[in-house]
Amino acid sequence: MDVAKTAKEVANTVEEKVEKGLEVAKETFANVASHLPFANLAKKGSDGFAIEIDLPGVKKEDIELKIEDNILTVKAVRKMKNEVKKEDYYLCESNFGLISRSFVLPEGIDKEKIDAHFEDGRLYISLEKEESRKAKSIAVK
Repeated sequence: MDVAKTAKEVANTVEEKVEKGLEVAKETFANVASHLPFANLAKKGSDGFAIEIDLPGVKKEDIELKIEDNILTVKAVRKMKNEVKKEDYYLCESNFGLISRSFVLPEGIDKEKIDAHFEDGRLYISLEKEESRKAKSIAVK
């Protein structure tokens, strides 16, 4: 059993699944309204991935993350109201609505180690591979 070959095959499989998931997500959202939040997906070394989602006008308590099967869904409610009251006019622009993005997770992501934090209108999600699927260095003796 060649450990290096097996580790490389596992890494390639995970990478292919992420790429396939991105393609599925692209096709799914191709015809959806342009108000969907922008998201970036990046590989973090060989042990995980990071997702960043722009959620301007959303409060932390209005964000919900859920995993069902291998799909990570982010839902948020945007409640923005720009109101100007002057002596001679009144202006009120509101932007309310549900925002939702879903990501197909590759096999091997440790669902117990998914971490998310929200800062300055951006949601940061970290995904780690299961320990058994992480690349391992082997010391030569």
